[in-house]
Amino acid sequence: MSVVTRFAPSPTGFLHIGGVRTALFNWLFAKHHDGKYLLRIEDTDQNRSTEDAIQAIVDGLQWLKLQPDEEATFQSHNSERHSEIANELLSAGLAYHCYCSPEELREMREKARSTGTTRLYDGKWRDRKLADAPSGINPVIRFKAPNEGETIIEDLVQGTVNVSNQQLDDMILLRADGTPTYILSAVIDDHDMGITHIIRGDDHLTNAFRQTQLFDALEWNKPNYAHIPLIHGPDGAKLSKRHGALGIDQYKEMGYLPEALLNYLVRLGWSHGNEEIFSIKQAIRWFDLKNVSKGSARINFDKLNSVNAHYIKETDNEFLVALIKDSVAERLNSSLDDQMLGRLTKGMSSLKLRVKTISELIDYSLFYFFQRPIIIDKESNLILDSHAKILLKDLSIKFKNVTPWTQDSIECVIKDFAKQENIKLGKIAQPLRAALTGKTISPGIFEVAAILGKQETMGRLKDIINN
Repeated sequence: MSVVTRFAPSPTGFLHIGGVRTALFNWLFAKHHDGKYLLRIEDTDQNRSTEDAIQAIVDGLQWLKLQPDEEATFQSHNSERHSEIANELLSAGLAYHCYCSPEELREMREKARSTGTTRLYDGKWRDRKLADAPSGINPVIRFKAPNEGETIIEDLVQGTVNVSNQQLDDMILLRADGTPTYILSAVIDDHDMGITHIIRGDDHLTNAFRQTQLFDALEWNKPNYAHIPLIHGPDGAKLSKRHGALGIDQYKEMGYLPEALLNYLVRLGWSHGNEEIFSIKQAIRWFDLKNVSKGSARINFDKLNSVNAHYIKETDNEFLVALIKDSVAERLNSSLDDQMLGRLTKGMSSLKLRVKTISELIDYSLFYFFQRPIIIDKESNLILDSHAKILLKDLSIKFKNVTPWTQDSIECVIKDFAKQENIKLGKIAQPLRAALTGKTISPGIFEVAAILGKQETMGRLKDIINN
């Protein structure tokens, strides 16, 4: 059997981080088995589905390199087929027309809740004749679900799960306006697309029982189900806005690399021994469903930051320069000339060692491009007292004769100066860092001065000394 999986999001909002993990698990499982991974946009709710949400799904999957192996399927395009199957079930006596009014349905739900039953519809029209139908009411079509026995699913993550058929009522297949419901549409599309494995959140487990009943009624081969636990917040509660970013576009804006995010997400509810950092090729080779945890996974932003920092350190310098140069220019409100790009390129090896996100990398690199006089932060201002300015003035005199202007020559001059003044190296390195970067933390100050160049270094020192 050739494996075919699908990611089937509803385009009613952003692409959720939990949805991304579901897409990733489906993608990895298909790739591991040399199968196909498909995308189905479940846009049957036309009132809530939006083009922006569809584009967000497509863009998010593209950024993560989780594009489907074929063109995306839109569920709304298959509504005729869905209606056709509903009417076939009707003709076969496996479905029926229901004429209940909204008031009657509300009364049934209230009665069910008061008695503690899960069957919210009491089957009023299940066995009635059409002659009893009231005039002027468009009926819905309901599935005639089995009343006895139980529905059993051999779930590849949850194990054997079952439900008494008495707990499941007769679900609606076609609404009164003729539009199909999600459960009917999903079953038909999964069958028509040849889906062999449905990997999704365990909040869909109840749907799986209903869908299994439909597959049996239609005498179609059932797919294998694998219901994975949802992602929870650090506090164990269901992930929500109060826990921070939810949409994948937010993670991109916050400065996470797609490779790092995928590495973190695949370990969120799945494991391969003690491996923490691994390539996507290794993930494809190792991924299976037997090592998916049955318990909910908690997102840990500190861990995500750590993984992201690792990937930033391992990323090619030129790639990082190309990745952030436009954002840097936007922050500076000016384009980067060749000299500026040269500074960024020379400094990248050290810059990337000190950050956890691309956003931090952008922030951390800006001091190389500040227009004089540069902005000095509060902590640096405290360092640049009158004594520090005297030291910097004396040091700048030494700098005038430095040639060539290299990191090694700068280091020699500063160390000799500290020895001459009988001070520790930090006593001159700290105010020098504050004067050249406006901050108390930066890459090595010898490197910073070398990358800024002699003219810029001397100019920044002059601004501080004369202030």
